[in-house]
Amino acid sequence: MSINEKFIINLQGRSYVTYEGLLDLAHQKNLKSLEVEIIQIPTEENNMTAICKAIATTDEERFQDIGDASPKSVNNALVPHLIRMASTRAKARVLRDLTNVGMTAIEELTIEDSNIGEEESFPTYQDEPPTTRQIETIKKLAGELNYQINYDNLTKKTAGTIISRLIEEKKK
Repeated sequence: MSINEKFIINLQGRSYVTYEGLLDLAHQKNLKSLEVEIIQIPTEENNMTAICKAIATTDEERFQDIGDASPKSVNNALVPHLIRMASTRAKARVLRDLTNVGMTAIEELTIEDSNIGEEESFPTYQDEPPTTRQIETIKKLAGELNYQINYDNLTKKTAGTIISRLIEEKKK
């Protein structure tokens, strides 16, 4: 079993798997259940950090992991959705364990001020043009959501931000 290439996104020369791809692969491994529990609700006292635990079960195996999200680890547009983001990150992490995928999930990352994510950080790439893969990903996601995207003056950074927002919008 392997991940279909359509579920791989390339950013700054590195490959990331989508949650959708992990879920597809988990179903190939006979995923029986995927449960999420909120461990911590964001409050002022915990710096608005949401933490969720996910448990993935097959007939033979059970995996669990956690995911977190705070205003410092998500794009500004996602701040109102910290619990959902923590849940998605927890599910992505547990599905990576279940499917034995070492590649970081795109949902575990955030693109803000030229940095990506709670686990990853890329060098500044403000003015570089978007990659072919980024354009393809944007076209695919925008087509699925029936959105019109202006590709003029698109950079790697703005393309990454658009991809993140389209992925979040697709989950709604």
